[in-house]
Amino acid sequence: MSVRNFTDLPPLSLYIHIPWCLKKCPYCDFNSHENRHDVLPEQQYVDALLADLQQELPEIWGRQIVSIFIGGGTPSLFSASAIDSLLSGVRALTAASPTVEITMEANPGTFEQKKFRDFREAGINRLSIGVQSFNDQCLNALGRVHDSGEAERAFVMAREAGFDNINIDLMYGLPEQSLTMAHADLSTAINLQPEHISYYQLTLEPNTLFASQPPALPHDDIRWDMHTQGVQLLSEHGFKRYEVSAYARDNNTCQHNQNYWLYGDYVGIGAGAHGKLSMAATGEIVRRWKRKHPTQYLEHAHSEQRIGGQHTVTAEDTALDFLMNALRLTDGFTIPLFQLHTGMALHQWQTVINKAIDDGLLETKGVSLSTTEHGFDYLNELLERFIPDEAEHRYPVIPLLQSKD
Repeated sequence: MSVRNFTDLPPLSLYIHIPWCLKKCPYCDFNSHENRHDVLPEQQYVDALLADLQQELPEIWGRQIVSIFIGGGTPSLFSASAIDSLLSGVRALTAASPTVEITMEANPGTFEQKKFRDFREAGINRLSIGVQSFNDQCLNALGRVHDSGEAERAFVMAREAGFDNINIDLMYGLPEQSLTMAHADLSTAINLQPEHISYYQLTLEPNTLFASQPPALPHDDIRWDMHTQGVQLLSEHGFKRYEVSAYARDNNTCQHNQNYWLYGDYVGIGAGAHGKLSMAATGEIVRRWKRKHPTQYLEHAHSEQRIGGQHTVTAEDTALDFLMNALRLTDGFTIPLFQLHTGMALHQWQTVINKAIDDGLLETKGVSLSTTEHGFDYLNELLERFIPDEAEHRYPVIPLLQSKD
């Protein structure tokens, strides 16, 4: 297996994690912590984030930030002044373009008209609203703090606040949800005319309340019907599916998540935030994550102790690490891009690729490699083919995305 040789470095994004939320949802496996106090340590946390970023600068010096994503938790719990202070600090420390895509996650229960107008003025230009359902029965089963009316009003207020690039997060396969209910949910979202919809199935993740106390979910066949119904309905209304669960109108794809999926680099700051950086000098790709608990993160944010751990991606693991995300894209990726973003040649895995093509899981289009419709149904099995065949090999658990969008 050859070593890496970067002729150029991939695009660089910035992920900022704000871990607090109003209430921990029973299905959520993200690093979020219920706010049990009336006042959040906003200024202390903003200072910690900027100190964290400043310590990352030597490894990204001179590289332009192509996108910023503020996720959580519920970042919209923070005041507009805190977000403004945070983004001002980021701009002072990095080479971020004034027009860079800056996404913030928000939940309907945190919407106030003036507050969100101020978020827009602070520089947030893309909003991702965590609706999950427009059905009160489903929202109650999910433990959400808002109702259907608040969800719709939140979208209207976001428009009135000046946001012209909005994503709606929506789930299907919810407890006791019928096919008709799923159709009504998606129709409501479409009728609001957002630029982007993330439509994905509820899964019972380990270490969540739903995992230990599973709710009654629709049968597998019903959930599959919800999926196929959703794909068709979104297509009929001009939403192009560009990733397993992401749909956009008028090319309003999420630039930040596309950088994840195409193995771009990203700095992660904040409690539990993950980052991935390519090192041209050493030929290494390093994944690093920060301390998860907010109290510990705040205590150590100004030192190396803020780092929870790190892992160097081996040459043998490179294909799997890249393909875990890139094969989620409906258009796949170009083979030259693999070499550019990994520093390695894809032909080293050609035997595995050829077998997957023969089995109808992958296909080539010119210089592009992509997952077939059949392959999407067996994506996990497809990826397993790229795991190095070593008896003692254990691949580290790495989140596909830090953002829910």
